[in-house]
Amino acid sequence: MISGVEEVIKKASAYLTEADVVMIKRAYEMANKAHEGQIRKSGVPYIMHPIAVAGILANLQLDAVTVAAGFLHDVVEDTDITLDMLRQEFGNEVALLVDGVTKLEKIKYKSKEEQLAENHRKMLVAMAQDIRVILIKLADRLHNMRTLKHMSEIKQREISDETLEIYVPLAHRLGIASVKWELEDTALRYLNPQQYYRIVNLMQKKRAEREDYLKEASANIQEKLKELHIEAEISGRPKHIYSIYKKMTTQNKQFYEIYDLLALRVIVQDIRDCYAVLGIVHTLWKPMPGRFKDYIAMPKANMYQSLHTTVIGPKGEPLEVQIRTWDMHRTAEMGIAAHWAYKEGKSVVKDSFEEKIGNLREIIQGRQEESPSAQEFMESLKQDLFSDMVFVFTPKGDVVELPKGSVPLDFAYRIHSAVGNRTIGAKVNGKIVPLDYTLATGDIVEILTSKHSYGPSQDWLKIAKSAQARAKIKQWFKKERREENVAKGQQMVEMEIKARGFDVKEAMTEENLKEASDKFNFSAHEDMFSAVGYGGLTAAQVVTRLTDKLRKEREEQQAIPEFKSAASQKPARSESGVKVKGVENLLVRLSRCCTPVPGDEIIGFVTRGRGVSVHRLNCPNVLAEDNEERLIGVEWDQILTHNYSVDIEITGHDRHGLLNDVLQVVSETKTNISAVSGKADKNRVATIHMTISINNVEHLHKVVERIKRIKDIYSVRRILNT
Repeated sequence: MISGVEEVIKKASAYLTEADVVMIKRAYEMANKAHEGQIRKSGVPYIMHPIAVAGILANLQLDAVTVAAGFLHDVVEDTDITLDMLRQEFGNEVALLVDGVTKLEKIKYKSKEEQLAENHRKMLVAMAQDIRVILIKLADRLHNMRTLKHMSEIKQREISDETLEIYVPLAHRLGIASVKWELEDTALRYLNPQQYYRIVNLMQKKRAEREDYLKEASANIQEKLKELHIEAEISGRPKHIYSIYKKMTTQNKQFYEIYDLLALRVIVQDIRDCYAVLGIVHTLWKPMPGRFKDYIAMPKANMYQSLHTTVIGPKGEPLEVQIRTWDMHRTAEMGIAAHWAYKEGKSVVKDSFEEKIGNLREIIQGRQEESPSAQEFMESLKQDLFSDMVFVFTPKGDVVELPKGSVPLDFAYRIHSAVGNRTIGAKVNGKIVPLDYTLATGDIVEILTSKHSYGPSQDWLKIAKSAQARAKIKQWFKKERREENVAKGQQMVEMEIKARGFDVKEAMTEENLKEASDKFNFSAHEDMFSAVGYGGLTAAQVVTRLTDKLRKEREEQQAIPEFKSAASQKPARSESGVKVKGVENLLVRLSRCCTPVPGDEIIGFVTRGRGVSVHRLNCPNVLAEDNEERLIGVEWDQILTHNYSVDIEITGHDRHGLLNDVLQVVSETKTNISAVSGKADKNRVATIHMTISINNVEHLHKVVERIKRIKDIYSVRRILNT
């Protein structure tokens, strides 16, 4: 076996049965044979990546099926192995997990962003069925981040951005701190290397002094613990680089102003000892007001439990102390992975674990039902999964976790569907409030219900903020008012058809209705009309499908005269540097909304009387389905001598001379600037808008990369004037 496999097998053997280990070995052997001859960008055999992924999963002590899937996670995507072959060899579970982390086939998408969003949606929907999908994907991303130095600089930034936007919030949501911290720090190293290494150097300078300080504080606590006969392990807790960076940027603080650079972690045997240690710490040193948090009594959403307090420690310096049991520590480091055995009833907290997973599934499935496109799905999901949370109380004192911005309706549906459906009002902190009242952490919420309630109102879909609440409201309309929804939906569709200038009978043929129903995964067109009636689909989406053939016929009739008209004008050859494929003498102009430049993927849009407008392929102004019949192929001329205007936005720390540095760097690239403006907000984040004249995409990338190297620059992006 290749070096490294033995270590994975050794780790797995420590907690799995002999039969489990045999299956894991078989999985490695299949992966090794399938990836034979494949090499990674680093030059090492490809099999080293699956080995590393399986090793991370074994470190988290996940079950044999997950570790086996870790070895096999890339075989369907990158080799001749099929899902059916995996199913025959290892069973359905392994095949489902591998399928969950396998990217969609490379079919044609309108943009790279759309393909990325579709892959994310596939992964998250699979995760809703089996949480192990995301655990494998996190292990896969962690190893890819560890080897990111072998990728191009552009790829490093793209992957690091995606990691912070998608994978870090997921790791946090699942409580896997050990993975989350490493992903964050590694991503920062590639996105802002200047700040990353600055913080590293500042931490290194006072490392010895800091260690001496922690030893003194630790000795003081240990002495008091011996008097009370409490066994504990005390260690220094390293502050992670990304968390320091975030506090410096979001709170506008300097490095020396961050209190919890110095931290101790005390691990004891039981909860009673946790509070005893807290008493000792507060006896030894004066606690800082507002800096105590009891996550044992009120755990975080990701099951994290611990006591946090900050005191004025030895020598008058702030000292953070975290106190927890060994079980809490394991959960803090490994999150949901630490509780995997609970699925099989091996712990008294099984119900709590299943509740967390159940909430996660409901959120993802709710967003899947109400989001027609993958990009909308991801954007809306971020509100529920990745946004800040608020913690409110029931009248009995139970804690309910909701996305920030939630209202009493979200609370009602989180308690139970029946409570939400019978809601007639709400009280917050004893006072009656409207249903769109924004809840804050600490609020005590009481829902007023009535058995005689007529059920949800359509307006509730606009009021509710969480996917879970909206999905349950739609379910009620779907179930309780089917006939009404069918009639209402059909009426809305007919009105939309007429508004677009089509004949209702020609559009709503049996053939068209069946095709549209199949497209939206409905068994009958009545179900599709019902979905329109209760808000699951829009009338516009359905009509676009119903009139697809009619629109194409109409366009064929109109296209020839329009092109002839444009050609008869015989305008001078366009100065845009763009040609229309297969058509001569058309008036062509570059759109101002997305300012395409040579090197961009482009598409033409036939306008009414103004020739062809050229857009970037991912321009939102031409991505609407209604525009499909007016799109036309275009291409850049081979010989280009033009200059093109591009708008860019630069953000950075507001300091003296920042704008001058940017202007100087752009000038050094021999790039003309036609406009520049800037402003700074109260958090000292400077934003500079600049219009530059460039030759092509390569020229633009050169300018952008030079600007990114300037001290205190956070980001540089090309902007759309939509």
